[in-house]
Amino acid sequence: MELTFLGATGTVTGSKYLLKSGDRQILIDCGLFQGLKQLRLRNWAKLPVNPAKIDTVILTHAHIDHSGYLPLLVKNGFSGKVYCSEGTADLCKILLPDSAHLQEEEAEYANRRGFSKHHPALPLYTKEDAENALTLLTPIRFEQDVDLGDDLTLRLSPNGHILGSAFVRIHNKKTSVLFSGDIGRPNDILMRPPVRVKQADYLLIESTYGNRLHQNDDPKVKLAAIINKTVKRKGVVVIPVFAVGRAQELLYYIYLLKASGAIAADTPVYLNSPMAVDATEIFNLYHGEHRLSAEQCRALFSTAHVVNSIEQSKALNEAKGPMIILSASGMASGGRVVHHLKAFATNAKNTILFVGFQAAGTRGAAMLDGAESIKIHGEYIPVRAHVELISNLSAHADYSEILDWLAGFESAPKKTFIVHGEPVAADAMRRHIEERLHWQVVVPEYLETVVLT
Repeated sequence: MELTFLGATGTVTGSKYLLKSGDRQILIDCGLFQGLKQLRLRNWAKLPVNPAKIDTVILTHAHIDHSGYLPLLVKNGFSGKVYCSEGTADLCKILLPDSAHLQEEEAEYANRRGFSKHHPALPLYTKEDAENALTLLTPIRFEQDVDLGDDLTLRLSPNGHILGSAFVRIHNKKTSVLFSGDIGRPNDILMRPPVRVKQADYLLIESTYGNRLHQNDDPKVKLAAIINKTVKRKGVVVIPVFAVGRAQELLYYIYLLKASGAIAADTPVYLNSPMAVDATEIFNLYHGEHRLSAEQCRALFSTAHVVNSIEQSKALNEAKGPMIILSASGMASGGRVVHHLKAFATNAKNTILFVGFQAAGTRGAAMLDGAESIKIHGEYIPVRAHVELISNLSAHADYSEILDWLAGFESAPKKTFIVHGEPVAADAMRRHIEERLHWQVVVPEYLETVVLT
């Protein structure tokens, strides 16, 4: 086997790994690069491998940094099967058309306002491209062996990150490779813990939080404090959320806080993300993967007013606090939340609350770093609102939780590759594994190719 790292090296985005075995070419994950401009430009560059020559794509999960390049891959010639879990397939049916819609919308807005350097500004791909990609999705059950040809076998196992997320194991008679995807946490309030894996000859492990530990305190306490302080100022709490995972978790936490009286029961809550609404409905189809009962799933909807139309979304920007707005995207890189930031970030009464990892180069990362202004639609918007972070709501395991999971291996892999982490985090994860487990560990470079013997 031969493995080439086409993404998620030196960054947490753009996950793509090309595995060659004999005449077979298999792409594990097919994600968009996000954040820094030099990373985003890779989305527009020619892929180092001809998409028409790729036999199969396998997705670890539906998040756009793992699936969002798929419409472009299909547009450029890929026509094989896209294997994924059933939950991932259902979520991709929401996320991929939405990703295309956002890109079409942003291109149209840039052309109308004239702030793009490109004339005309074009989307990376269209909704038609996304729909074409969806026809190739081939859902498979967890723990089911699938023949990939040339003596290669695929198996997906639940990894607890979001609905449908999976460890991807590919093996032949000689060698096995395990791709971790994004690993969930053992005690997540929504998702069940990652399954234990006993063996793999080669391992690719994520390192998003390779240099950090999540706080052990109850995130509900900090969330209640932030909401109550903002409500007292008659301000607005704007929470950029990932439509799959964090939106549902925040709704559940707010439901618990209202039920316990920790925050005022009459505080208006708005869920302004059609994609998050659809994803919340899908939660009710997969009770085996998460901890919520059917009644608790219904409670998620009772917690918030659902904002459907663009007109309703615009009206929120004219409304007065106190209120809470949950809106995608989670790194404030696009979507409706950008318009809310434009409306509310300028007022010191308000709070911008981040609840997930913010990749370098995103508006979220800039605000957490203390930026006095952020660029939105070609103009700089002053940031006067309070900017807060609750880090232990992340769906990514921290380095200690990953080490505990790795300790379940009965024997060390021949080599472990550290991926899906910014440089400092990836190198820290390398040191942690070497020092605790004494495994052979490598942090690969972008476009590096290694032979797996």
